[in-house]
Amino acid sequence: MKKNISLVILLFLCSANTFAQFNLGLKAGINYSMISAREGQFDYKGLLGYQGGVWARFGKSIYFQPEVYVGTKNTDLKFTQINTTIKQDGEIKLTTVDVPLLFGKQIGIEKLNFHFVVGPSLQFILQENNTVFNQVTDPNFYNYRPFVANLQAGGGVDLGNLSIDLRYETGLQDINKSNGQHNNLIHFSLGYKLL
Repeated sequence: MKKNISLVILLFLCSANTFAQFNLGLKAGINYSMISAREGQFDYKGLLGYQGGVWARFGKSIYFQPEVYVGTKNTDLKFTQINTTIKQDGEIKLTTVDVPLLFGKQIGIEKLNFHFVVGPSLQFILQENNTVFNQVTDPNFYNYRPFVANLQAGGGVDLGNLSIDLRYETGLQDINKSNGQHNNLIHFSLGYKLL
């Protein structure tokens, strides 16, 4: 997985010469994550997580913006195993590396503009804590995929070197290996343009 992430970063940097404008920056923010069960296997409540990493922007009015960041995605749940007496409350916590590959449009001047982005986001799980499922009859049913593809869409504003973003993310596939669990997020982040 480290090799894949290094390759993605290298591709971002090597493609800079093919665009008229190139920017590089840092970003950090919070997210509100909800892991839901399609079959109603558990009741859930979203929790706050964090994210932080780097972004690049290739182009000007219409641009390509790849990002790489580490973050957490958390959900609080209440679980009852059907036909048994198992009842649990707990928290699912995923630590992930996310690689959004976004296409954007700016409206305004370089130092003050609104922007809109959309594109896929690749999610690699670094660590998972789903001990809430330990007592169930088949805990393997709830194991998570090491990689999933998501979709992000949103917008924001650029104020000088500062960038403010609000995005929605939804899974393009279920996150558990046996299917049935879906992840949705709302991201709020601040970015700072270094170049």
